[in-house]
Amino acid sequence: MTLFQSTPLGIVGAMTCLLTLPFLSGCSNSSDDDQYRPPEDNLMMNQLQYLGTHNSYHLRIREDIFDLLLVYIPDEAPTLQYAHIPLAEQFATQGIRQIELDVFHDPEGGLYADHQALTLFEEDPASGIPALSKPGLKVLHVQEVDYETTCYLFVSCLQEIKEWSDANPEHLPIMVLVEAKDEAIPDPLNLGFAIPLPFGSSALDTIDAEIRSVFPDQQLILPDTVRAGAATLELAVLTDGWPLLSESRGKILFALDNGGEILELYIAGHPSLENRVLFTNSPPGTPEAAFIKWNDPQRELGAIADLVLQGYMVRTRADADTVQARSGDTTRREAALASGAHWISTDYPVPDPTFSTYRVTIPGDLIARCNPVSGGGCTAEALIP
Repeated sequence: MTLFQSTPLGIVGAMTCLLTLPFLSGCSNSSDDDQYRPPEDNLMMNQLQYLGTHNSYHLRIREDIFDLLLVYIPDEAPTLQYAHIPLAEQFATQGIRQIELDVFHDPEGGLYADHQALTLFEEDPASGIPALSKPGLKVLHVQEVDYETTCYLFVSCLQEIKEWSDANPEHLPIMVLVEAKDEAIPDPLNLGFAIPLPFGSSALDTIDAEIRSVFPDQQLILPDTVRAGAATLELAVLTDGWPLLSESRGKILFALDNGGEILELYIAGHPSLENRVLFTNSPPGTPEAAFIKWNDPQRELGAIADLVLQGYMVRTRADADTVQARSGDTTRREAALASGAHWISTDYPVPDPTFSTYRVTIPGDLIARCNPVSGGGCTAEALIP
């Protein structure tokens, strides 16, 4: 049952279709179209809570490779058993407004075109996938073994996002979390696994460049825009706050998942992320701090709520490594929702029937709801157009 199903149809019923998932009876196929506009002049984008997916491009690993991994990494292999539908379908049918893409640097193309593990099954290692031979960032989970995705080129994933966004220009803002990957994996059988190229400064610049090759700046929520005239980005979000929801509809926000050296390289020469596209997972007290990733809501429930109240935007995970889906335990899910984290990421916006009925939705089967921590002044009535 949705939040508004007990109310007569009309303007409230229209809002049901605006904020609930589109497969509900009576709603259009577009999840939050521009047919109805709520009065959002006083509502900021961080006063809502949105649903997201983890490794949003990921397809289920091949069974024969999975069985092999069970022999070599029996504890880790089960964590790979999940899958997502294409990005645009997630937006349209699951109400997803936060996704995650892992990228590998491949400026010449072809570095990941062969899958050497296939030789163990007497198969040609050449993938035959044209996208993997093209230059540009590749979207993969674990090279050589867990590589099947719904979009192999980062640019292709971005184009899919843009096409859906352009067709639904009043959608709630979408956040894209990008993880730059350059770690080699063990090659115990000496098959000749590809060794990733490091993410140095120029490779990180490529992330920005590929995003800007698809999206015009006016379709992006950028650090420069949020900072405006403030001395630092952090000061801006802690004082002036985030953009109004009315200004954020139809726009995309990008954030960098990484910490450590990659984070430092991305910030270098760009204080407060000046001229950068991605927000960064920077610790509070630094000029770039605005977005924070805290993955364990059970351990960090109070800390997340405190960050949210201060003005930072936070992403957390309702489940991890298929554990909750296998057990059906919802404790972590409930902690994530209660924490006030703005983006609640899951591998299960729909259940995996081979595991359990476990799933994660915004309460009421909504695309977004008033944030339980930072949503002061935001009510269901205020969202009615």
